[in-house]
Amino acid sequence: MRASLLLCTSLIACAPGVAAVPPQRPAVATPASDVSALLDYARNQNSTGLLVIQDGKILVEKYWPAPEGNPQYAMFVYGRSGEGALLEDVASQQKSFVAVLVAIAIDKGLIDVEKPVSDYIGAGWSKATPEQEAKIRVLDILTMSSGLDEKFGYTAPAGTAFFYNTPVYAVSKRIVAAAAKQPLDVITRDWLTVPAGMNNTAWRKRPAALASVGNDTGLVTTPRDTALFGLMVLHGGVSNDGKRVVSEASLKALFTPSATNPAYARLWWLNSGAYTIRALGGRRDGPLIATAPTDTIAALGAFDRRLYIVPSKKLVVVRTGAAAGDKEFDQQLWQRLNKVIG
Repeated sequence: MRASLLLCTSLIACAPGVAAVPPQRPAVATPASDVSALLDYARNQNSTGLLVIQDGKILVEKYWPAPEGNPQYAMFVYGRSGEGALLEDVASQQKSFVAVLVAIAIDKGLIDVEKPVSDYIGAGWSKATPEQEAKIRVLDILTMSSGLDEKFGYTAPAGTAFFYNTPVYAVSKRIVAAAAKQPLDVITRDWLTVPAGMNNTAWRKRPAALASVGNDTGLVTTPRDTALFGLMVLHGGVSNDGKRVVSEASLKALFTPSATNPAYARLWWLNSGAYTIRALGGRRDGPLIATAPTDTIAALGAFDRRLYIVPSKKLVVVRTGAAAGDKEFDQQLWQRLNKVIG
C-alpha cells in the first residue's frame, strides 16, 4: 500500500514496523523562487519549522532556531528530539489528537458520544444543576457547545451555542481515560503514537503559568510526528506504514460540521463553512481561510501552530514556532503555499 510512503530518508532512521516521513520529491516543477518566497515568509514570521508533504513526497522541510527573548514561547519548548528537531507543546492542536483518541474509543465500543458526560466521569463535574448537567453529552464537549463557561457555570442549554472553551475541553481527556480504564499517556501510546510511528510524541505536565488556564497537560511533539499524524488522517485512518489506527467511519465523523459553528467539527476546524465563529469569539461570513482549499481541515494551536490537511491536494502542512507578527498569517501563508503545491 502506497509503496512510495514507506521509503526512508537519510534524516530519519528506519526500524522494522516503524513509519517514516516520506522521501523528498525530486526538484522539478516547483520554481525555486516560489519555494524561497514561502520559506522567507515563514522564517520572518517566527517559525521554527515548516514541513509540506504532497502526494507522498516532501516538497518543503525547513527548520530555524527558536526565537530568543520570548519567555512565553520558551515555556512551550522541551528540548530536542534525537533527530535534532525542537520538541514543542503544540498548544490547542492537542484537541484534534484527543478527538482521534475518542474516535478510536468509539471503534472499541468504549464511548457513545450521545451519552451524558456523567456516564463516564460521574455526576458533579460541572457547576450546572444536576438536571442541566445530565443533558450535556460527550458530543457537546467535542463540539464546544457544552453550554458552560470557563468556570463550568451554566450559561445555555447544551448543544445550542458555540463557545471555544479549553477548560471544559480538558474534560474530554478524562472521559477517554475513564472509558478505557487506563491513563491518557498509556492509551495515547498504545492506540495512536506507536501504530502511527510517532516516536517523539508524549504528554507532559505544563508549567504552572500554562496549567492555570484549565488544561494542565501539553502534547509535546515534533513537525515530523505531527506530519505522520496528518498523513494517517489523510489516508482515512491508516498509518504511513499501512496499519489501521482508526476506522474510516469514526474518522469521517470527526469532520462533520457542528450545529453551532459550521467551521468547527469534533475538535477540528473546517474551511468549508458559510461562516466562521473564531476561538476568540465573533462571527465572520465566509470560510476560515479564504485563500486555502475549501476541503482543508485543520488542527490549530496558540502561537500559530498549524496542521493543515487537504484531501483534494493530497497535502499535509505543519508549521511550528512562536506567534507570527502578521495578523493575516494564515491567509498570507496560503497565498505562498498555493504557488508551491500547484
